Amino acid sequence: MSESLLQVRIWRGGPADQDGRFVEYQVPRLESQTVLDVVTHVQRSVDPTLSYRFACRVGMCGSCAMTVNGQARWSCRTHVSKVVDEGGVLEIAPLSNLPVVKDLATDMSGFFDKWAQARGRFQGGQTRHDDFAKVSPQSRERQAADAGIECIGCAVCYASCDVVQWRPEFLGPAALNRAWTLVNDVRDTDQTERLRAVAGDAGCHSCHTQGSCTERCPKGLAPTMGIAGLKRTVARAAVKGQL
Repeated sequence: MSESLLQVRIWRGGPADQDGRFVEYQVPRLESQTVLDVVTHVQRSVDPTLSYRFACRVGMCGSCAMTVNGQARWSCRTHVSKVVDEGGVLEIAPLSNLPVVKDLATDMSGFFDKWAQARGRFQGGQTRHDDFAKVSPQSRERQAADAGIECIGCAVCYASCDVVQWRPEFLGPAALNRAWTLVNDVRDTDQTERLRAVAGDAGCHSCHTQGSCTERCPKGLAPTMGIAGLKRTVARAAVKGQL
C-alpha cells in the first residue's frame, strides 16, 4: 500500500521580507496527527530553516498558536483530520495582528505591553505580616473573576479580533479580560487607575462585541462578557464622578 501524503502550505518570510509567501510541502499523513506534528516534521526532516514556536505540546502553554486554514488555533491541539478532508490542503501561517519575527514565529511583546497598559497586574494592600485575605468563592465578584482567570496569554483571541486589525492601538480582548478579573478582585487596590486605563479610546468601549474572541478561545473563556462588564463598570464610575 502506498503511503498517504498530506499537502501542506506554510508561510515563509520575516520582517525584512516584504514578499513573504507560502511554500508547499508534502508530509506523510498519519493517524491522530496534529498540526504541530506536521510543522515539526517539516522542520526536522525537510527544511531545517523553518522557524516556529512551541513548548509543552499538550495545550498548557499556548506558545504554539498559529493560523490554521484561516483560523487562529493551538497547533498542538488541532488534529489534521478535524481541519482537512482527505485530499485537502493544510495551510499554516503566523498569527494575525502580530509582527512576524520569522516564518510562523511572531513578536508577542506588543501583545503583553497592552496587558501592562490595561494595568493587568494585581496590586495588593497587605504585607506578609498580615493575615491571609478571606474571599468567599460564592461571592458575585469572585465568580466573575473566576470566569476569566484561566487565560494563558496565547493571543488566539487577539489574532482573531477584527477591531485590533482596524485599530492597532486597541488593547484587545486578552488584556481587557485580565483587567476584568482584577476589577472583580476585592483585594486589589488599583481599581480607579485600572478603570481609567481601560476607559480610553483604545479601551473597552472600542469593542464592537462581535464575539470572535469568545468563539475562538481554546480555554472556553468569554472575553466578550468581561469587556461588557468593564463597559458597565466604567459607565457607573463615570456617573459617580470617580473617573
